[in-house]
Amino acid sequence: MNRALRFRALRQRGVVLIFTLIVLLILTIGAVALMRSMNTSLFSAGNLAFRRDLVNQGEQAVANVMTQFQTGALSASAATIASNPAYNYSASILPTNTQGVPLALLSKAAFGTVGKTANDITGATSDVTIRYVIDRLCSAAGPANGTACGQSLTNPTGGTATGPPPPPPPAATVYRLSIRVSGARGTQVFMQTTFSRAD
Repeated sequence: MNRALRFRALRQRGVVLIFTLIVLLILTIGAVALMRSMNTSLFSAGNLAFRRDLVNQGEQAVANVMTQFQTGALSASAATIASNPAYNYSASILPTNTQGVPLALLSKAAFGTVGKTANDITGATSDVTIRYVIDRLCSAAGPANGTACGQSLTNPTGGTATGPPPPPPPAATVYRLSIRVSGARGTQVFMQTTFSRAD
């Protein structure tokens, strides 16, 4: 009798040990999965922050181009009739890929026909480079007109002023600014905006 009780107690201890090992294995797998999930989340958050930083740095190109069109070399209407690679400017619309990015920003050879690498802007750190191209949304070079160029011909909407309607605005030619920001480890961000100016 005493021997049977002792054998049953030893058997129960073995079952508890196996059950404990199984629970420990499940807890270990859960901890590893949680650590991997946290690492993935941190990696994604870091990538988003890095992308946002490159977008912010790309705004330097917008400021430079606006200065060129307001008071610089491209401020006169006559300066925009013909392409000017010295200012990364094309008087006609540039060919793009299916996403709408000009091929000049995707290929060094294509960029060489449109702009100059000397116009590239160095970002906040030396490993960030900002390259841009400006193209007039016209089918050909020459004076801008409504048949060959994309133009804005309507008054801005909004406001509650009463009185006679305002006179129609002058035809404003639309220009497209495309920007590529290249960062560390081969990362790239593409940005694009349009603006118009009465020519």
